[in-house]
Amino acid sequence: MKPRTTLGACLGALTLLLSMAGPAQAAEGNFHYKYVDGYGQERVVTLHDPESGHCINLHAVGDDDELPGYGPHNETDTPVTVYLGAGCKGASWRLKAHGNPARDALEVRSVRFGDPAA
Repeated sequence: MKPRTTLGACLGALTLLLSMAGPAQAAEGNFHYKYVDGYGQERVVTLHDPESGHCINLHAVGDDDELPGYGPHNETDTPVTVYLGAGCKGASWRLKAHGNPARDALEVRSVRFGDPAA
């Protein structure tokens, strides 16, 4: 092989490798949950295209010292595991992709989209 051909093949392989090492995958769609704020008002939070594979402590409820959120609804294209504890610890439940809203009795503080073992 000529040096020019070898260099071209190496650059092509490097370009292919770099294009595969992109940002982390995201679940496409929306995930919603409800919580009661400090004034007693029910609020709804929406995560749009949340990142997959990482534990997400949810806004306003993601600390074990706070009241948990409730009624999660997974409208993403990826299954999600919801956890009662912060840091994706404690009791957990799996919600399927494009599922129906969970009952308000299901409490949540953190979530992980995709494989729960990630």
